[in-house]
Amino acid sequence: MRRAACVIASLIPLTSAACMPTDGAPRSTSIEIVYPESLHDGPLAGRLYLMLSTQEYDGTQATEPRSLVASWRGGQPMFAVDVENWMPGEAVTFDASAIGFPVNSLADMPQGDYHVQALLHVYTTFNRADGHTVKLPMDNWEGQNWRISPGNLYSDVSARMEGIDLTDSSQSVRIELAHEVPPRPELPEDTEFVKYRKFRSEILSDWWGTDMYLGAIVLVPPGWDPDSDVRYPVAYYQGHFHDYFYTPATFSEEPPADDLTGYDLTYAQYSHQLYQDWTNGKLPKFIVVTMQHPNPYFDDSYAVNSENVGPYGDAMTQELVPFVEEEFGGIGEGWSRTLYGGSTGGWESLAWQVKYPDMFNGAWVNCPDPIDFRYYQLVNLYEDDNAFYPNSEWRKDPIRPFMHDPDGQVLMSVQQASQLELVLGTNGRSGQQLDVWQAVYAPVGDDGYPMDVWDKQTGEINPAVRDHMRENYDLSYIIRRDWETLGPKLEGKLHVAVGDEDNFYLEEAVMLLEDFLEETTTPYYGGSFDYGYRHPHCYSGQPEDQSVRITRLTYNQRILPKMQSRILSSAPPGADLRWSR
Repeated sequence: MRRAACVIASLIPLTSAACMPTDGAPRSTSIEIVYPESLHDGPLAGRLYLMLSTQEYDGTQATEPRSLVASWRGGQPMFAVDVENWMPGEAVTFDASAIGFPVNSLADMPQGDYHVQALLHVYTTFNRADGHTVKLPMDNWEGQNWRISPGNLYSDVSARMEGIDLTDSSQSVRIELAHEVPPRPELPEDTEFVKYRKFRSEILSDWWGTDMYLGAIVLVPPGWDPDSDVRYPVAYYQGHFHDYFYTPATFSEEPPADDLTGYDLTYAQYSHQLYQDWTNGKLPKFIVVTMQHPNPYFDDSYAVNSENVGPYGDAMTQELVPFVEEEFGGIGEGWSRTLYGGSTGGWESLAWQVKYPDMFNGAWVNCPDPIDFRYYQLVNLYEDDNAFYPNSEWRKDPIRPFMHDPDGQVLMSVQQASQLELVLGTNGRSGQQLDVWQAVYAPVGDDGYPMDVWDKQTGEINPAVRDHMRENYDLSYIIRRDWETLGPKLEGKLHVAVGDEDNFYLEEAVMLLEDFLEETTTPYYGGSFDYGYRHPHCYSGQPEDQSVRITRLTYNQRILPKMQSRILSSAPPGADLRWSR
C-alpha cells in the first residue's frame, strides 16, 4: 500500500504545505516507513505495523511499543497495512486510511507525547500441494510470535515525540527499519530427564512445498535406560508452543533462585516440586511428551487435518508419535497412551480422542476451546445471522462479548477482537485466536486463504463455512452424530473440567456436551465433568480454596495417577506391566 507522500528524513514532525489533503477525507499526519538496502536487498512482502505508546520507555524490549500493543485488554495503539514487492528506500505511508486498534485511525489519535516504532512481519511464499500459492508468515521456531520472529525487520524506538497532533495533515515523519530479528538458538542440551527433539516432517513438507518441522520435548521417568527392554505408557500433553518442558509447570532440577519473589517464586517452587515428585517415586512412571507444531497460521496446528493448515493430524499421529515412542521406549499400543491439556490443548486432546478413538485410552480435557459450535464462545453459528450481536429486528449494536473477568466485567467484544485480528493480518494471517479457528475449521477459498466464517468488519456469518465446520470440527456434533459406532470406543475415556466463569465463555459448550453424554445408554459414556465454581480460565479440577494460578502447577501430580489407574484397569491380558512396578 503505497501513496505519494512528503519525504522528510526526521522523527520530529515538520510542516510541509505540500502534504495538505484537499479531498475532504479524514486528516492525519503522514508517517513514512522505509528500510535500507544494507538491511535487506528486497523485495519484501508482509504486514507492516506502526505502533505508538504513551508509556515510558526504559531501553528494554518489554517497554518498546511492539511489546505493548495487540492486547485483549486493550494495549497501546497500532496501525497496519499490507506491503507487496516493497523495495529498499521506497516509502510506505501511513495516514488516516490505515486501520488501527484500539484506535480506528490516526485521525482519531489525540494530541500528545508518543514513542513510535515500526515493524515488518515478513511473509514467505508457499507453493502448496493443493495448487494454491499463498503468502504467510513462516514460523521460525519462535511460536508464531511476530514480535520476535526471526527475519522480521523493526525500527529503533523513537525519542519521545512531544506534543504531536496526529490529526494534523501538515505534518510528516519518517521512520527507518534498522534491525532484523536474529535466528533462534539451537535446541537446548538434553538433561538426565528432559530430552529435546526436532525433525523434518515429510508429510507437511510435501504439502507446504518447503521444509516443515515437528518437535517434541520428552520427560523420561527415573530409571529410564535407552538400552532397556522395559516399555512405558506415554502421556501426550497438548498445548501452545514452548521451547521448554511445560505442562503448565516446568520441570526444574534446581531449587528457586534466592532473588525470586511473588508469583515468580511460587512458579519456581512448584516447578522444582514436580522434579522432586518425579524422582522420589511419588508419581507413576510415564513418558510425558509436550509436542511442538507451529505453522504459518498459529503457534500450534490444532493437531488435526485441515484444508488450510495442512495434514497435521496425519503428520503427528503417523510421524511424531511413532518417532517418540520408538526412540524413548513407549509401549506403542492404544491402551497405553493418554492425552491431557487445557484451552487450545483441551480442544486438541478431545479432538484426538474423538478422531483417533482406538489410538488413545483417555483424555483429560480442561477449559477446551469451543467443542460445540452452538456456543462458539457466545455465538451460535447455526442460528445467529451475525457474530457481533444477537438476532434482533432492531438491535444492531455490536454488544456480544468475547472476554470477561470472573466478576462479569466485559473486557473485549467479538467485534473488537475481530478488528484486532484484522489489524494484525488480512486473509486470516493475524496469528490470533479467531483466525486460527477459522484456518483450521473453514474450507479453503478460491484465493488459497481460509474462507471467513464471519466478516470481520460486519460480523455477518457465512452459512456455507459454518456447515463445513460442523461436519468436520464440531466435536460435540460429531460425538452425537456418530455415537452408535463411536460410543463404545469412548466409554470411560472422556474427562472434562472447566470453570463456570471461564473468561472466554467456554463452559457453555461443555455443558451442551455433558447434556448429551449423560443421556447415553448404549453405552453410557462413563466419564466425568467438573465445573469450578467462580473459577476462570483455565480450570483443571482442584480444591475450591485454591486459585487456578496455583493448582494449574500441580496438574501432573493430580492427573498422572488417574491415567495410571485407567491404563492398568484396561490393559489387555498378558500385557507387560513392569513399568508400573
